[in-house]
Amino acid sequence: MRLFALRDYRRLFGAQVIALFGTGLTTVALGLLAYDLAGPRAGVVLSTALTVKMVMYVIIAPLAAAYVDRLPRRTFLFLLDVVRGLVVLALPLVTEVWHVYLLIGLLQASSAAFTPTFQAVIPDIVTDESAYTRALSASQVASTMESLLSPVLAAVALTFLSFDRLFLGTSAGFLVSAVLVLSTRIPDARPSGHTRAWDKAADGVRTFLRTPRLRGVTALNLVVASAGSIVVVNTVNHVRDGLGGSQADVAWMLAASGTGTLLAALVLPRVLDRVAARPVMLTGAGVLVAGTTAAVSLSATGLLTRTATATVWTAIGVGMALVITPTGTVIRASVGRNAIPAAFAAQFSLSHLAWLITYPLAGWLGTTAGFTVTWTVLAALATTGAAGALLLWPRHEPRPTAPVPARHTPAPARSSLTKAA
Repeated sequence: MRLFALRDYRRLFGAQVIALFGTGLTTVALGLLAYDLAGPRAGVVLSTALTVKMVMYVIIAPLAAAYVDRLPRRTFLFLLDVVRGLVVLALPLVTEVWHVYLLIGLLQASSAAFTPTFQAVIPDIVTDESAYTRALSASQVASTMESLLSPVLAAVALTFLSFDRLFLGTSAGFLVSAVLVLSTRIPDARPSGHTRAWDKAADGVRTFLRTPRLRGVTALNLVVASAGSIVVVNTVNHVRDGLGGSQADVAWMLAASGTGTLLAALVLPRVLDRVAARPVMLTGAGVLVAGTTAAVSLSATGLLTRTATATVWTAIGVGMALVITPTGTVIRASVGRNAIPAAFAAQFSLSHLAWLITYPLAGWLGTTAGFTVTWTVLAALATTGAAGALLLWPRHEPRPTAPVPARHTPAPARSSLTKAA
């Protein structure tokens, strides 16, 4: 079955891609808005706004996954896109910092509910088993490409436009996504066997806790968040105040990390054809630990120039791709087909729980104690996560041809470019 020959999937996938890029561009513009409102304290504003985002993701995503079989899903997805479009439209009009926090809370609550609902819809639209697997992969590829291309698109746009115009464009994108959702025929959900919604929400988390390789993935989430927070939260102040750069320079420096993601994405499919996910992901963790350590050393010695920053940010992008890209395949290999939406929702929440720890550290500590101290703490967290993954994820797992254990299925020998939702 040709996946994109399915009209409803094609439109729904288009809605997801547009919404993903809207969220990515909004994140770049949000950093510039924070600098416009707070100047040197932009890191505090941005990290607090992103912390609000993580709280929404950690709380809302599993609940949305639990209740999704009780909702009219097409209407629900449509309304979530409309809310996001209106919120983004209002962001450039704010004059107080607390307005940012309120609007970001609404925006991210909607985004947190959208992802698990979208994932739950896919198996009802794509009923063929092999096509369903390709649909999951396509969804994860879209997420990976968004993280790569959003900063680049923002950098190009900011060369000609002010950041408030960037908000207008992303708002229009969310409304286009809403129209695509409304034009899709989404069947009613089949009720789950759970008598309580929270039972379903907790299933995915319990799967992670009892499955060795998924416990390793959980530890790797901390590595990714520790290194990623340096890039996401601290770039705007580092570039604007430390390097004297412009708005476009901020976006281009973020794009350096995306370039690292692209470099890894070009070689990973062939590597994962021959190498298991575990060594690839642990190598990525090592790259992230090295990247954060380099940031600390260069910051302490005053050598974190534009070129040095771009180099370290690119390395962090490479490391993040090495960890994130195989995650979706590892999750799918660890659970049954019916448990895949709950498992992805659990990864969605657990990964964002790690960001919930690191975002405030990067912002608040970075403003009060400086980048060197802050990045030292984040480098220590990254090292802890990498060591935890090494211990929690056993080296010797059953080969793909071995009988499948009850709670821990074998890791796949092959993988496509994926990313956890």
